[in-house]
Amino acid sequence: MGRLRTAVHTLADLDLPPDELLAHLDDLVQRLAEEAETAHPFAAEGVVGATCLYGVYDSVTRRATFASAGHPPPVLAHRNKPVESCDVPTGPPLGVGGMPFESAEIDIPDDCVLALYTDGLIMASDRDADTGLARLSFALAHPERPLEEITGTMERILLSDHPADDVAFLVARPRPLPADCVASWELAFEPETAGRARSLASERLAQWRLEDLTFSVELIVSELVTNAIRHARNPVSLRLIRTENRLICAVSDGSSTSPHMRRARLGEEGGRGLFLVAQFAARWGTRHTADGKTIWAEMPAPAAETALPPAGATPESSAPGPPRQSTGT
Repeated sequence: MGRLRTAVHTLADLDLPPDELLAHLDDLVQRLAEEAETAHPFAAEGVVGATCLYGVYDSVTRRATFASAGHPPPVLAHRNKPVESCDVPTGPPLGVGGMPFESAEIDIPDDCVLALYTDGLIMASDRDADTGLARLSFALAHPERPLEEITGTMERILLSDHPADDVAFLVARPRPLPADCVASWELAFEPETAGRARSLASERLAQWRLEDLTFSVELIVSELVTNAIRHARNPVSLRLIRTENRLICAVSDGSSTSPHMRRARLGEEGGRGLFLVAQFAARWGTRHTADGKTIWAEMPAPAAETALPPAGATPESSAPGPPRQSTGT
């Protein structure tokens, strides 16, 4: 499990879609099982697989994308309607192989509570899944309560003194970004666009009182937009996202070609754009979408004067965005 945890963190940094990430994990578990069998050919057969639920939450669009490898689906607790189990296709456990994984997009309304759990939680009391799900729904009712109170109720109602299986659960209240913390523009596919993008970015930074970041942001925006115009296809768009303590610049285009940072040789005129972006950004990366790709760069920003959620975000196929919040169990 420790090796799988490390693999999940590594793959998450690559911004892979949930179903693709599970496919890579599935291959890894199969290789680990083959290595164990080769090292101990006469050992008793042990557990070679695991279940996993991997999700990515977009705090701009307020949607989450989940994929499951033999894991129970997440549960959403609403304020004004009954608790619902999310409709996520359940693939085979990791290590079984032979079947592709599927993803599902789920709307996450405001003030909802999202619960992820292992099957040991709903089977802990009397080994009946339907009864366990009914008790889970009762424990999650009234999601306006503090999360500590909700988890305490889950423990009292669902857990016996000596559960037969291991139990893990995670309860979260996803927080969307306010509309005034996101700025998006569609850009013309022409050489002069880089200058306009710099102007749009600097104007928005002034509105957010982040003038100290103007030089870095203008350089990053200029490099990313110029690369999109020279080497990619329409449409090209720019998005700035302000969270509590960071600023994210994202440029999307209609090409699926992945850029790679390299060190330019002496005398070469090009090849330094992404190198400069990496020098001014704390993190940067590429995410492929259904219509192309998004290159994002993140940098620290002074604390906002108004309360902003420390949330991540992501581009969907129709709009660019920054790195996303993800979770796997």
